[in-house]
Amino acid sequence: MSNGPHRIVFANEKGGTGKSTTAVHCAIALAYQGARVAAIDLDSRQRTLHRYLENRAETQRRRDIALPTANFAVYAGDSVEELDALTTTMGADADFIVFDTPGRDDPLARHVATRADTLVTPLNDSFVDFDLIGQVDAETFKVRRLSFYAELIWEARKKRAMATIRDARREMDWVVVRNRTGYTEARNQRRIDQALTELSRRVGFRVASGLSERVIYRELFPSGLTLLDKGHLGELGTSHLVARQELRTLIAGLNLPTVATKGQLALEGVT
Repeated sequence: MSNGPHRIVFANEKGGTGKSTTAVHCAIALAYQGARVAAIDLDSRQRTLHRYLENRAETQRRRDIALPTANFAVYAGDSVEELDALTTTMGADADFIVFDTPGRDDPLARHVATRADTLVTPLNDSFVDFDLIGQVDAETFKVRRLSFYAELIWEARKKRAMATIRDARREMDWVVVRNRTGYTEARNQRRIDQALTELSRRVGFRVASGLSERVIYRELFPSGLTLLDKGHLGELGTSHLVARQELRTLIAGLNLPTVATKGQLALEGVT
């Protein structure tokens, strides 16, 4: 791939939105497609992405199996320069580099978000989460103003667009992923639909379908397996199959670049 690895940043200043789960499944989906993937966890406290991939490595050793995976690290420092150095090192032989950021306002998270090629912001379908990117009128639910976070990304995208023209850099694709939509009351869901549509026109993000709240995602964490690891999950029920289809839809919705590699592994239904 040209211009270095494609940077995918999963960022949301609010926790509990399924950010790390989405990041892990995205990284493994890309690895299944034959891409070389690096992953950096910026949440040095919880380390969910890092722990998930550690568990995956341990499962491979314990079962003596080979699974597509990512080269991974956690960054526990506070220096932008050191983070950039780690990014350069890990991205040297990678097609994609995935960043998982903490669910709080964090300077390093803002740094990588403004430099993303694909910025993924998972949101639960509620106005509590919507408030991260925009504020709505209490009576009409019309968008009143952008949030600080949306303004930050809007400015970053404008600067990136200028750099794209000047230096042939990639434009930033901002994707808001709607997780757990099945748990939203219908009238509230329509209001969120309208608010997201209105705001997307103003700041230029795309909206993609995400993952539902399913026990299976939490159950897979100790083994580091994902819904893509067909043949290693045991007997699958209907909920597993539905969840796998959700994941396929999500990966397609991110519209990531493809990597042509010799002997590329076929990921059924995801490519």
